[in-house]
Amino acid sequence: MEKRVVITGLGAITPIGNTVNEMWKGIEEKKCGIGKITHFDAEGYKTSLAAEVKNYDPLNYFEAKNAKRLDKSSQFAIIAAKEAFADSGITKENTDFERVGVFVSSGIAGLKTIQEQCEINYAKGHNRVSPMFIPMTIANMPAGNITIELGLKGESISIVSACASSTHAIGEAYKTIKYGSEDVILAGGTEASICGIGIAGFENMKALSYVADPNRASIPFDKERSGFVMGEGAAVLVLENLEHAKARGAKIYAEVIGYGATSDAYHITSPAPEGEGGARAMKRAMEDSKIAPEDIDYINAHGTSTHLNDSLETQAIKTALGDAARKVMVSSTKSNTGHLLGAAGGLEAIICVKAMENSLVPPTINYQVKDEECDLDVVPNEPRKADIKIAMSNSLGFGGHNASIVLKKYEE
Repeated sequence: MEKRVVITGLGAITPIGNTVNEMWKGIEEKKCGIGKITHFDAEGYKTSLAAEVKNYDPLNYFEAKNAKRLDKSSQFAIIAAKEAFADSGITKENTDFERVGVFVSSGIAGLKTIQEQCEINYAKGHNRVSPMFIPMTIANMPAGNITIELGLKGESISIVSACASSTHAIGEAYKTIKYGSEDVILAGGTEASICGIGIAGFENMKALSYVADPNRASIPFDKERSGFVMGEGAAVLVLENLEHAKARGAKIYAEVIGYGATSDAYHITSPAPEGEGGARAMKRAMEDSKIAPEDIDYINAHGTSTHLNDSLETQAIKTALGDAARKVMVSSTKSNTGHLLGAAGGLEAIICVKAMENSLVPPTINYQVKDEECDLDVVPNEPRKADIKIAMSNSLGFGGHNASIVLKKYEE
């Protein structure tokens, strides 16, 4: 018998707030988390802006020895996971920790550590490379470190699918609980790749915005969009079997009712023509949810602020929803947070949950110039009061990875 899957905990550290409540306040206040790059000297780069986590000192969260042994991607993951876990109220007294999994993903994981240790290798020789180099950088370590920190002994995996990573993680966690393999899973993503080599790589493939004005750099669906702005942070949700959640008296934020994932089989960076792969993911998610297109009130779009993504995702939404696409509210909160790469889907799922909880549709901020190729209701500039019963979140990753999840306001 299939289980219902609900969300009982939320945790995040982001460019617009270092907790879930701070982040949501940033959404409500139309805060833009983009600013001048401070993590390294970006002199000579075309890209001058990023969406960095603000006022972050690892020693506020970790002992010095532990902080030194954790790449920032793992640090962020642990911080978000601990917030979500505390929020959920799960304890050893009310939950079997052998049936609690961790599905936390990253697109690139320890990129900054890779750069630093390569520089040491070239400058000082291979004997000076840190023995912690590999454990700090491999992509499964954020998930592994969370299990160690919290003592969770269920299934632990890290799905690496570029910018779709954490939406895949949430979707696969939903399926794993739905079919009874785990009672609880912490699911989401983390990313900390704002470093010289990270910016250089995306810059040289012409994916980033070179605009110097923070309010005109990440402008999804705007005709003047020119590339994405790299962000960082982590977001983790606690997914739980409904019966288990009710038995321990948990607060239930929302229900996960559908998941769809597809491959473009087309190109390493460009979406498939007309966004057909993304459209199929959305259709699969709706089929899994047993809903009609007109049932969807809000879509948090992948909406990266690149020309191809936004225009083709618009086409994908039209293909998947048909006539209902003219009425559905769509926004991209990457206008606030920049693009958190592998953590984007996790953060955007939390934003959907908070939007339903507060009956408030997040706007696409800094939107000025209408694009006829992006002719959806993109909720420009101002939050919109609306009862959101069903929300969809889309993520599309390099390599042609597409994932969509459907969330529903919880009802008995």
